Amino acid sequence: MLDSIPGRFAYNEDHEAFRQSVRSFLEKEAAPHVNAWEEAGIVDKSIWTKAGAVGMLCPTVPEEYGGLGLDFGYNAIVDEELSYGGIPVGFSLQSDIVCDYIVQYGSEEQKKQWLPRLVSGETITAIAMTEPGTGSDLQAVRTTAKKDGNHYVVNGSKTYITNGQNADLILVVAKTDPDAKPAYKGMSIILVESDREGFKRGRNLDKIGQDAGDTSELFFEDVRVPMTNCLGEEGKGFIYLMSQLPQERLSIAIGAQASAQKAFEETISFTKDRKAFAGVVFDFQNTRFVLADLKSKLQVGWAHLDWAIKRHLAKELTAVEGAAAKLWHTELQWEVMDKCLQLHGGAGYMNEYPIARAWRGARVTRIYGGTNEIMKELIGRSL
Repeated sequence: MLDSIPGRFAYNEDHEAFRQSVRSFLEKEAAPHVNAWEEAGIVDKSIWTKAGAVGMLCPTVPEEYGGLGLDFGYNAIVDEELSYGGIPVGFSLQSDIVCDYIVQYGSEEQKKQWLPRLVSGETITAIAMTEPGTGSDLQAVRTTAKKDGNHYVVNGSKTYITNGQNADLILVVAKTDPDAKPAYKGMSIILVESDREGFKRGRNLDKIGQDAGDTSELFFEDVRVPMTNCLGEEGKGFIYLMSQLPQERLSIAIGAQASAQKAFEETISFTKDRKAFAGVVFDFQNTRFVLADLKSKLQVGWAHLDWAIKRHLAKELTAVEGAAAKLWHTELQWEVMDKCLQLHGGAGYMNEYPIARAWRGARVTRIYGGTNEIMKELIGRSL
């Protein structure tokens, strides 16, 4: 259990009480359905409103917009419990990323219209950045939002979009001035409702892991939205995206650390139970040495993660520190997953064992949120 890890210092008693309610909810309402969601390739939308009813969604939203007005530590608790429990629901995207864009940059009208619905789970959101042929280079996006009277006309396509099949509202990164120099000055974020004419969902993409997390192609063909659907100022989209990246990358780091901890604990249990050569796998010196090494690294990881969370709560976490957290914790996650799978032997390659699902799901964390190669580049530029 995450609340039994010694020496943690990021949270107070209120945070930990919240953790208990989150864990209880997930054990009752989510865990029993994970296998069905994995088989279906998508999470049932009903879990969103259930989570909203118990205050799990967007806890940082101010009270005047229907939220609890809490700090990011409550988001972090949800992130930890979701990842530790292996619950493949895209709450973190909504709570840690999308809602903050609207809180920070939305008009009063946009806040009143959307934030209460994000908190309740009535509206599921996605953010559409990545395009076919355009990954981490956001300035190269080709989707456009051209003015036509008092409307934008959005054209383009996006891919690898989390929550894409379920989303009711999509934050679309588009060029409102394709000729702007430098290119980032022509980028804006446009709110597109899923019932707009010309919006189409493509495939629910077939991934090697995180099977229940719907990841989709999205298409925009002459989609007309009012100019009031521009989030914040026109041409400031790239700046907005960059300003929110430390929190996004911290969220990824939190999930990576929590899932690594669960894999480690599962592996201790497995190796103590698995018979081999008239003993158990845990009795082999190699097994204990591997696990001892992982335990030490996880201990360091929790200390660093709590440091980063505290920095972020104090509004001091820098973009470089966020990138470093994402880089280090996702690399640790992969090391833990791979070594733990190895200690499972042939069983580790079987999807019926939790380690197999965890191993497959962990592979993407070094890619999304900016690849780890990009993280190294960002850190390197700061030296």
